[in-house]
Amino acid sequence: MQETTVRLGVVGLGFMGQTHATNAEELGHDVVAGADIDPATRDEFESAYGAATYEGFEAMYEAENLDAVAVSTPNTYHEAAVVAALNHGYDVFCEKPLADTLESAERMAEAARAADGFCMVNFHNRVSTAAELFMGYQKDDYFGEIRHVRANYVRSRGIPGVGSWFTNEELSGGGVVVDIGVHAIDLALYLMGFPPVEDVFAVTRMGFGDRDDYVDPDDWYDATEEAVFDVEDSATALIRCADDRTLSLEVAWAANETANQEFVVRGSEAGARLDLGGETLTMLEGSHRGTDHLVESSVSDASLDHTGWRGSDKRFLDAVAAGEAPEFNTIEQALTTQRVMDAIYRSAETGERVSVDDRPVGR
Repeated sequence: MQETTVRLGVVGLGFMGQTHATNAEELGHDVVAGADIDPATRDEFESAYGAATYEGFEAMYEAENLDAVAVSTPNTYHEAAVVAALNHGYDVFCEKPLADTLESAERMAEAARAADGFCMVNFHNRVSTAAELFMGYQKDDYFGEIRHVRANYVRSRGIPGVGSWFTNEELSGGGVVVDIGVHAIDLALYLMGFPPVEDVFAVTRMGFGDRDDYVDPDDWYDATEEAVFDVEDSATALIRCADDRTLSLEVAWAANETANQEFVVRGSEAGARLDLGGETLTMLEGSHRGTDHLVESSVSDASLDHTGWRGSDKRFLDAVAAGEAPEFNTIEQALTTQRVMDAIYRSAETGERVSVDDRPVGR
């Protein structure tokens, strides 16, 4: 049981803002305030959590005695809310991706380096049983050097509601790469130990979101005459890291194939297969025992507590309570992932392989 109760403020009171608030309360902390531009959303939040609400985060930061802030606004508004919170000395939990542009993400990271508090980013898929098992084995160098990761996050049909900010580049900064591709990139780099990323070749596509005959059996999609859809709905990328270690990425909001969230890891000593957010880790290795053969084994554990969003919130709140910046889901790691996404878009635009660190001035 934590010794310190964290006083949390929430910026952006929609689904994810309420998820953070619920998790915080269930973990024994206090949700004291929230900010959102929508009056009805503020009323709902105030009723659910007994928290004071504000139209703007600046007013909340000035009026409330907070320990930490969770920011869950559309991507384009992350920077203003996060930087202001850091300047007030608060610890900050920011939704992924870090920002809608690389320049914005870099300014946020610079502010975090100068701040008394810390900023952690919500890459909740790292907090899964399969990922925990993988990292536990790799602490003993079980897999050896990770030479390649094949990362998939493909939905058969799952374009977010058109008319929401997810499909509007001005608010999101991109489409499927920014929404779910960011999870795949982050987890793959995490499994690899975050090696320096050197260059990217990528293709992005808009193949389903602008079709009048789009098939949507689960009713994710809600097109209207006013709806904006100006982002990619699938992407393929090859990402080269230091020492020719590689990451192949396949992401799609919609595709004519079976949904797939499989990650395949090739190490020098053993390989692994796991699903994004999954409970089972499958390992493949060779052996000379008796005769040359391959061994495939699986380990799983459904009893691990606090996974996914709840587990990610717990790690943040535990760090706030302890007064120590976490080494997990750091803003610097999120900035690396943002640089990869920026390179994916630049490569797709030019049709050429691009350096992650060499981008046009002002982009």
